[in-house]
Amino acid sequence: MKRLIINADDLGADVARNEGIFEAIEAGVVTAASILVNGPAFRDVLERIAATHGNRISFGIHLNLTEGMPLMPNLKSITGPDGCFCGKAEGHRRLMKNGDAALEEEIWQECAAQITALRDAGVRIDHMDGHQHVHMFPAVVNSALRAGRVFGIPWIRIPEEPPPFGFMDRQNHMRDEEAEKFTKLAAAARTGIYDSTMSMTDHFRGLYLKGRMSLRNIEGILSTLPMGLTELMVHPGRAPAGLTEGPFSSFSHGDRETELKVLMDGNFRVMLAKHNILLTPFPEVRH
Repeated sequence: MKRLIINADDLGADVARNEGIFEAIEAGVVTAASILVNGPAFRDVLERIAATHGNRISFGIHLNLTEGMPLMPNLKSITGPDGCFCGKAEGHRRLMKNGDAALEEEIWQECAAQITALRDAGVRIDHMDGHQHVHMFPAVVNSALRAGRVFGIPWIRIPEEPPPFGFMDRQNHMRDEEAEKFTKLAAAARTGIYDSTMSMTDHFRGLYLKGRMSLRNIEGILSTLPMGLTELMVHPGRAPAGLTEGPFSSFSHGDRETELKVLMDGNFRVMLAKHNILLTPFPEVRH
């Protein structure tokens, strides 16, 4: 059987993003969503969750260690002089370190604070992943697995994906290199995850789809989907009406509307039926 979790990232980035994701949830084409606890629209997420009825949906923590303001005060190793996270490039550079005890302790404190905030808000945490896949970086992965054990989070994302062939434009080398980087980090982390309390899906897709969402490309993924349980990462949403500011404003743009349009297109449902794919949230796990 081919089972597919369609997981929308960045819930909480802004109200327009939330609106689009919940449209897709209500339509039944998004079955899981990952929440930015330090996102500007986190409270809006909680209100929308409380008003959502009758949908089988998994909510998870989208651990963020690179953008915006951390929840923990007085962090030094993962923040800049202004107290905010240091941004994608510098954040990734720091998170690539291995064996830095002070850095890893700060990472643990912030991860635990974000998970606690989501849990204390009344949200059941079914899965864990990372903003820009930070949970797979060498300095973070041990904290992520520890958090899974301490907080009882059953699923963790492994963003390991083979490159697509024959159906997708491979001209954007920068995005391809980023996808390959995350795949290597996930492959390196896999052994430790096998020995942890957390489960992972059989397959993952979505790295190469970023910025390339179309009905043609999504069918390329669906037509080659292997047997088993797959997580498909998507980034749908509505684009804000005017100019936005803040750490998450750079990705609140038209690509989100494009992804939402594809997922909501009736032909997408036809493709799922054609390829015998069952949509599902993250299943219950019994260890």
